[in-house]
Amino acid sequence: MQRRGFLAATLASPGLALAQEWPSGPIRAIVPFAPGSATDTVARLFAERMRDTLGQPVVVENRAGASGLIGAETVARAPADGMTLLFGTNSTNAAANALFRRVPFDMERDFAPISTLASVPLLVAVPEASPHRTLNDLLAAARARPEAVTYASTSASQRVASEMLASMAGVRLLHVPYRAAGAAIQDLLAGRVDMFVADQAVILPASQSGRARVLAVTTRSRSAQLPDVPTVAEAANLPNYELFAWFILAAPTGTPAPIIARLNAAVRAAAQNAELRSRLSENLGMALITGTPEQATAFAASETVKWTQAIRAAGIEPE
Repeated sequence: MQRRGFLAATLASPGLALAQEWPSGPIRAIVPFAPGSATDTVARLFAERMRDTLGQPVVVENRAGASGLIGAETVARAPADGMTLLFGTNSTNAAANALFRRVPFDMERDFAPISTLASVPLLVAVPEASPHRTLNDLLAAARARPEAVTYASTSASQRVASEMLASMAGVRLLHVPYRAAGAAIQDLLAGRVDMFVADQAVILPASQSGRARVLAVTTRSRSAQLPDVPTVAEAANLPNYELFAWFILAAPTGTPAPIIARLNAAVRAAAQNAELRSRLSENLGMALITGTPEQATAFAASETVKWTQAIRAAGIEPE
């Protein structure tokens, strides 16, 4: 009698049965940027802790290239079974359409957001040997010699942050694109590029070791890790300047709601882990911003509007 009651309940709740049976094996999580990037760091911290809830490993796979488009397309084309996920960013899930003429996926239609994960300020950095002691020094040099000052970028957020700064300050910088943050930071430290505006997680180690000098932070408030560093708004007298990067977990559209809900629960449980919180917040200056799938969807939509406006205001033409 009890068995018949259990079977009846299971048949009446197919979503519950699906969620209980899934996942049947390791989950593939695509990071659309190189190892060592801020996205990679966030992904590996969450993936490690999500296993506790899911009962299966979340295996991170780096598929870098084309400002994240290659990795994101891999997930957009994957089966909607919850076994392939995207650790996306504002580059892949908000800015892509405004930056590229041909995006091989639809940011809104091809992904089912699971949860936002974290946000992080960007830092305007120069080599320690740079003659530019302040952001105004650097902008004055760019003003005197248009396109003589070079900047590195490996993602949409880095490029937009740099071009937005140049546009608002009325200067012209020369863009030097890189495939991976590691190569960009090495060239910055060697003096082969003049400036790198990158996630705090990328710049902070070089700053703490004394090899890079941080001139400003891109958010409206100063960073808790660098309280003496002014914001761009303060340093360059640009009160309307503000930009930050963020990270999101998404699955292919059509992934069953019970699986999305279980993944969301795994993310939110991971975010409560003391070690994860310490490493993201205290060590890397990130803010945890987990929430419901509905909140993640609304956040991505509003950020798409914001990033599109920022890209157009900066005068960046789609490639």
